[in-house]
Amino acid sequence: MTAMERETTARPASPNTDPAALRVGYRSFAGSRTRVLEAGPRDRQATRLVLLHGYCDSADTWRPALAELAATGTSVLAVDLPGFGEADPLRPGAMLPQLDAFVDAVLKEQRQYRKIIVAGNSLGGTMSLRVAQSSRLPIAGVVSIAAPGFVDSWLVRTVGRYPLPLRLAASLPLPIPGFLVRSIAEYVVPRLLYADHGGAAAEQVRRFTSLFPDYRSATTRLEQARQLVEELAEAYQGLDQIRAPLLVVACGKDRLVTPASGERLHALVPHSRLLVRSEWGHCPQLDDPAGVAEMLTYFAAGVTRQSKQDGAEPVPIPNAAAG
Repeated sequence: MTAMERETTARPASPNTDPAALRVGYRSFAGSRTRVLEAGPRDRQATRLVLLHGYCDSADTWRPALAELAATGTSVLAVDLPGFGEADPLRPGAMLPQLDAFVDAVLKEQRQYRKIIVAGNSLGGTMSLRVAQSSRLPIAGVVSIAAPGFVDSWLVRTVGRYPLPLRLAASLPLPIPGFLVRSIAEYVVPRLLYADHGGAAAEQVRRFTSLFPDYRSATTRLEQARQLVEELAEAYQGLDQIRAPLLVVACGKDRLVTPASGERLHALVPHSRLLVRSEWGHCPQLDDPAGVAEMLTYFAAGVTRQSKQDGAEPVPIPNAAAG
C-alpha cells in the first residue's frame, strides 16, 4: 500500500476542533504498514511536528493533544510504531534498528515541510534522540519526554534483569486465567502511566489493557520489554552528535523513568534545555494534553525564531526549570 493509498476522516477529539482537522490514514514506511494520525494544515511552508509514542502505546495516546494542536493551526503527525497499535509486527532480532529505519522513512516523507520537529514520549523519546544523533536527516528540533535508559526506576531495572519470580511465572505448567491477567493490567496500567490514577481516562486504560488479553500475550510483552531494556544500554552512543535544539522533559510523578534521568540527559547534551514538570506522570500527553500541546507549540515557535535570527533568545517554555 502506497503512502497516500487510503485516508479517512475521524471525528474530532474536541468540540472546538474543525471536524476535518483530525485525519486517519494508512501508509508504509521501511516495509512496515502502519496507521498515521494527522491534524492541522498541510502547508509545506509550515513547521511539522512528528509525534512518537512509547512502548506498548500507539498514536492514539496523542489524540487529545492533537486536538489542542489542531485548534492552534499547528501541522502535526503521529504514527503507530512497528509492533504497536495497528502497525505491522516487529521482525525477530534487535528492535531499535528496525525502529530507526521506520522513523527515518517517516521523516524522509516529511521533508516536503519547511521544518521538522520530532517529539517522543518514553520509547518515542529514545527514538527522537537516536534520529537526532544522526546527520542523515535535517531535524530542526527535538523534544524528548521521559526517555528511558539514563536513570530508570527500580521497576524498569527489574524487568531488565528478568528476576526469579517472573521466570517462575513463565514456567508454570498451567497458564494464569485471562480474566486475572486483564484485572491485573487494569489495576497496574493507570498507576504506572498517570500522575494520578484516579484521573485515568477509561478508554485509554482499555486501550492499554487490550494488549494483555491473556497469559501468553502478557509474557510475550514482558520478554519484549526485557529485550528493549537490554538494547537501551547501547542506545545513546552519539549524544555528542546532536546539534539540533533539544528540549528534555522530566516528569516529577513518573514511576517508570525518574526525573533524574532527564537531568542526566540534560547534562550529557550541554546545549539542551530542561523542563521539569512536578505534576506530570510518565505519559503527560494523557495527564495534561493542553499543557503538552502548549509546550510543543512554544518550542516550535522558539525553533522557528532562532532559525530566522541566529543567536536570538529562545521563546520561554511555560514552567521551564532553570537550564
